Amino acid sequence: MHSKHWISALAFTAGLVTGGFVASTSAQAQTTVRIAWYSDGNEGEVITDLLKRFEAENKDIKVVLDQVPYKAITENLPVQLASGQGPDIARVVDLGGIARYALDLRPHLKDAAYWEKNFGPFLPWMRPEGDSKAITGFMTQLTVSGPFVNKTLFEQAGIAIPGAKATWEEWGKAARDVAAKVQAPFPLAMDRSGHRFFSVAVSEGAKVFDAKGEPAVIDDGFKRGAKLVYDWHNNGVMKKELWGSVSGTAYRGANDEFKNAQVVMYQSGSWQIAQFDKTVGDAFDWVAVPAPCGAAACSGMPGGAGLVAIKTTKSPEAVAKVMEYLASEPVLSEFYARSLFVPGHLGIAAKGLDYKGASAPAKAALKVFSDQVAQLSPVAYQLQGYTSNRVIFNAVISRLGQAISGEGSLDEAYKRIESDIAQQIAERKK
Repeated sequence: MHSKHWISALAFTAGLVTGGFVASTSAQAQTTVRIAWYSDGNEGEVITDLLKRFEAENKDIKVVLDQVPYKAITENLPVQLASGQGPDIARVVDLGGIARYALDLRPHLKDAAYWEKNFGPFLPWMRPEGDSKAITGFMTQLTVSGPFVNKTLFEQAGIAIPGAKATWEEWGKAARDVAAKVQAPFPLAMDRSGHRFFSVAVSEGAKVFDAKGEPAVIDDGFKRGAKLVYDWHNNGVMKKELWGSVSGTAYRGANDEFKNAQVVMYQSGSWQIAQFDKTVGDAFDWVAVPAPCGAAACSGMPGGAGLVAIKTTKSPEAVAKVMEYLASEPVLSEFYARSLFVPGHLGIAAKGLDYKGASAPAKAALKVFSDQVAQLSPVAYQLQGYTSNRVIFNAVISRLGQAISGEGSLDEAYKRIESDIAQQIAERKK
């Protein structure tokens, strides 16, 4: 806010000095569009490059990319948006939670049909509740949760990597056996994230919703998934210092532990590929493997970060222009290919992408994750598309985390999860 006033004051003075108001009008002619952006890998560099090209073609629009930590997007941005502040466009993961602040781009788009055709299945993830028409953004990538495996540790231990249809129990045992032989501190690591936990729970048969589509989270499938993770923490397959190092709804990944060869198997997802390609290098061989199986499915969770237009913007036309450019097939193909992302664009996905700069391990991992999209359970899609899914994820992580840390039993955690979800959804609906 202040900087804009400062610029116009400067321009005004310059106008007086030059004896006219020419400088003032030229300074005002440029519209500024601010984008709040976080990165997992190199995508900040890639988008910066693409936006420079946009500015060269559109001299009347200046794009300011504010690169912020992931935590600022999950924690600070919703508070900003609730107070009517915030950027013009934001890269967000809690698509349902941010949807109420989203701008419908449809009236400003040259070709809404292009968006429907190529982003169709993902548009509902970003729509305000009860809206079946709005086009508010697009997926900067489609993510699929799933495991990365340190192949070198398996080889050193002389243990075979489990096959494509192996169960979570079989993987847990294999990871523990390998870790024992090679003295690796973490047999199985899993992000402390509701999204990652639900890939296990949905595979075990969790339905998450009742027949009316309302949350009914605690069922036998959910309990099977929760008991697995709880037991793993008690029998050494998972180590308490990862999930136990933070509390409440806090996220905790194991990227550093994995890249330092301390983890046999890491349940995370496709967004890590670019980072591991860079940070692991040739220190050891790593592979992505298909989602392990449970009683009901062998499913990861779909997800991803959306680039969403924000309705408090003063410049909807300029915002739509930036979004159209970034969402166009040639630009988006280059973005996905250079940032090593699974495309969230049906046309690009059907053609396939040439990940030119990627190493052989990264290309192989991208293929495994892309192939997994077809295996995703309908329940996983339903949960990802539910506007209050963050409420469910947070309740599960904080209460399951308490039970794992020894603050109460699993049964108490189940009761608390149900009451947390009911209470927070009631508050959201007020």
